Amino acid sequence: MDRHFDKELIGLNTNLLKMATLAEEAILKSTEALKNRDGDIANSVIQDDTKIDELENIVEENAIELLALKQPIATDLRFITTGMKINAELERIADLAVNIAQRVLEIEDQPLLKPLIDIPKLSEIAQKMVRGSIDAFIERDEQKAKEVILSDPEADKLRNEIQEELMNKYMLKDGTTATRAIPLLLVARHLERICDHATNIAEDVIYMVRARVVRHKKLEENGK
Repeated sequence: MDRHFDKELIGLNTNLLKMATLAEEAILKSTEALKNRDGDIANSVIQDDTKIDELENIVEENAIELLALKQPIATDLRFITTGMKINAELERIADLAVNIAQRVLEIEDQPLLKPLIDIPKLSEIAQKMVRGSIDAFIERDEQKAKEVILSDPEADKLRNEIQEELMNKYMLKDGTTATRAIPLLLVARHLERICDHATNIAEDVIYMVRARVVRHKKLEENGK
């Protein structure tokens, strides 16, 4: 029975890693679709979201079954409950990538308002944070989780800079740019929200490792 339980835990872990890979790929592809105004890539992101939704259901069902039938305690209980939270966060991350793809479809036939510099940077931060939070989960590494959390202000700052530039340099000076500026504003917002979800995953990892809740608490750089 113990060996069977361990096998089911490994299966849960494996499916979470599959979800994380698909979610990260969705961020990358949606950003590439935006840079190239490629509707085909954008549509593929939207279509592939079904795979992530299906995997989310599998993970949730497996986790509920483990809780109900195995009645795990202590470390295993925290692993399963954390896995359920991460599962939901990854599904939301994938949905945000779909949102970005939908914004691409809105402007694919229009010239870009400006060269894309900061949005790809924000996308890279988002991908790095998602990858870092999952690495922290895999390795049960509290320090890696903290590094993800401490990266979030950088994402917030960049999103604010993107928003300020689009509004002050374009929309307020020329209202006709709104149809091209608003989708970019939304893309920046979607990417910043992805970073928030990666932060949530990192906070859940700290709970799993230390049985200490850090959500809604300020995490200082010294790690306290």
